[in-house]
Amino acid sequence: MNATTTEIDGVLILDIERIEDDRGFFARIWDEGEFAALGMQTPWRQANVGYSEQGGTLRGMHFQHAPAAEWKLVRCTRGSVFDVALDLRAGSVTTARWAGSELSADNGRMLLIPEGCAHGYMTLEDRSEIIYLTSAAFAPDLADGVRWDDPAFGIRWPLAPVAMSPKDAAWPDWQGGNGGTQ
Repeated sequence: MNATTTEIDGVLILDIERIEDDRGFFARIWDEGEFAALGMQTPWRQANVGYSEQGGTLRGMHFQHAPAAEWKLVRCTRGSVFDVALDLRAGSVTTARWAGSELSADNGRMLLIPEGCAHGYMTLEDRSEIIYLTSAAFAPDLADGVRWDDPAFGIRWPLAPVAMSPKDAAWPDWQGGNGGTQ
């Protein structure tokens, strides 16, 4: 697995190493030792799938507060998405900065997102699907979010959103350090 650092501390873009033959390919997407070497030592607790019928669907920006703060490992298994990690960690040198990458079924790329970062994505084509692992189970009472278009972050989404949930549209603006996750 090839890891590329981003401008956000702990957020990595991961490219799988495919072993190909005439049948297709095989690749490892999780290896405890490799991920420990990258600083991720928390075991996975939950696996999730997200499907969006329409390109331009935006989901995010979501996170969970401690003690349910979570690492995420995100991979697109159908179609393509623009996946974003946003640093909300109080005291981080990269607080309020974001990193994004196109994840697609074709490129097999993954995004590793550490605790304290919000996550969101936009589908780039119809019928796109992601799977993601989390290090903590979903805790509704600790779930939170910030606005996808908050000018404090300046996230450059590749498309204007055509669909999002009312909850995602209503997340508040970030309150500087007051909205931090740790």
